[in-house]
Amino acid sequence: MRSKWLLAVLVVVGGLALGQVLPRNETLYISGAAWGPPTDWNPFITWSKANTSGTVGLIYEPLFFYDPLKDELIPWLAEYGEWKTPQLFVVKLREGLTWQDGKPLTAADVVFTFELGKKYPAVYYSPMWNYLERVTAVGDLLVEFAFTERPLYQEFENNLYGIMIVPKHIWETRTEEEITSGANENPIGSGAYRYLAHGPDRNVYVRNEDWWGIKVLGVKPAPKYIVEIRFATNNLALGALLKGEIDLSNNFLPGIATLAQLGYVKTYLPEPPYMLPANTAVLFLNTTKKPMNDPAFRKALAHAINVDAIIERAFAGLVSKASPTALLPHLAKYVDEEVVARLGYTYNPAKAREILAAAGYKDLDGDGFVEAPDGSKIALEVTCPFGWTDWMEAIRVIAESAQAVGINVVARYPDYGAWNTALVTGTFDMTLNNWASLSNTPWTVYNLLFNHPIRDIMGSGNFGRYDNPEVFALVDELAATPRWDEAGMKAICSRIQEILLTDLPMIPLWYNGLWAQYVEFTWTNFPGAYEGRPHWLPCTWAGYWQMGGLHTLFGLKPAQ
Repeated sequence: MRSKWLLAVLVVVGGLALGQVLPRNETLYISGAAWGPPTDWNPFITWSKANTSGTVGLIYEPLFFYDPLKDELIPWLAEYGEWKTPQLFVVKLREGLTWQDGKPLTAADVVFTFELGKKYPAVYYSPMWNYLERVTAVGDLLVEFAFTERPLYQEFENNLYGIMIVPKHIWETRTEEEITSGANENPIGSGAYRYLAHGPDRNVYVRNEDWWGIKVLGVKPAPKYIVEIRFATNNLALGALLKGEIDLSNNFLPGIATLAQLGYVKTYLPEPPYMLPANTAVLFLNTTKKPMNDPAFRKALAHAINVDAIIERAFAGLVSKASPTALLPHLAKYVDEEVVARLGYTYNPAKAREILAAAGYKDLDGDGFVEAPDGSKIALEVTCPFGWTDWMEAIRVIAESAQAVGINVVARYPDYGAWNTALVTGTFDMTLNNWASLSNTPWTVYNLLFNHPIRDIMGSGNFGRYDNPEVFALVDELAATPRWDEAGMKAICSRIQEILLTDLPMIPLWYNGLWAQYVEFTWTNFPGAYEGRPHWLPCTWAGYWQMGGLHTLFGLKPAQ
């Protein structure tokens, strides 16, 4: 019966509230991507995409998609792309590409999109023009990217699926402010879905029946409508999922392990940890403060943290331990196992105490907590935003683990704004962050961990302000290493990992899950790692539609 439901959707179109009923058997209901009311549909505003995740990948499309499960770039708007020389990359567009207003998508649109980064420094990919000399259209289908003598191959190929192509005929008349910060209401892209409507708690998309991919690729997403709902709490999202009001949830939901075992919900993995890894949770240590500026203290802390307890208490077994190199499993070929065996850390309280004692940290006043080698008291805080219940439990475990070996650490839960300000200004002691996300290259992870140079506002990583020119140079060298030079990439990664695990300026702890759970009252054939299921990332987060989310829609089938 649930598959027959008609659910009323309150939508806002042109500022008017309209009651619209969508056929339940044609509508996919999702949640877990939006964290606030929609404010814009601008593919150039990175910080707000989370609340309109379909802007990237559903409405606007890149030249390539990326499949993390196979670690492969998938030609998309591009029919192919190849390096003709180490300084020349050529893209051949597919024939028959069109915008949602019916106009053809050509090489001129690609050139225009990339040159916006040259024209406006506020466009997020403008740094690429430090090594990109020109982008040229050769006819309607060929685009040439000409680089300086030392292009940053890793960044460029990451941008191939991260930069959304926009229509020149619409955007060329817009001002810099409209391009870099405008709302872009009623967006026109090239994608499989159009913007239909929105409300304070939802975004609504409708299938583009004239999408170029139907003819050119021979694929068509099954749902006619997609409704993305934002819930006030994870418990509300769970209730909606169990009642069939949501088909796919990408929220962290309590009790999913038990519900999966009982068969009430399905997950990508049929057994623990049930979830694919999405990013690496890292404990950043403020290396500008004592005693976090001491590598021995940091090493002791790494051995003190009980990651298994975090996994069980905070996540009920839905996540797994991270590699101490911070790399996600799909990039495991870049992990130097010899370095990890020699320098890696494990939960070992006795070793933590031994390292502290050898470095001069002793309990001088008998209160159970060590003092610094100079005799000063140690009183530290570990933080995460209030309301992030899984992380709140995680930092409680971190504080308890530290206290158990004699380090005075307490957990604190500031509101998100205060936490984020402390993060980027470097006024915290220790804090969690998980921006080390899925990527086609280890460079993105190490560029985040060792972001440089050190600035007043560190908004792009290296929040603990670890200042090491040697590792900075290695990250830059990795950026300039071609992806076809896998041996060279591995050698550089090995040297970066040697420094990371020797100094431990930050501590990778666990892989946050790619939360994905679904019910099959209305739609079936969601992806899964077992026989007969498609193998794509079933994720609707911003930036994930082009990493498996859209392909998930291709495989869905109506429930009988």
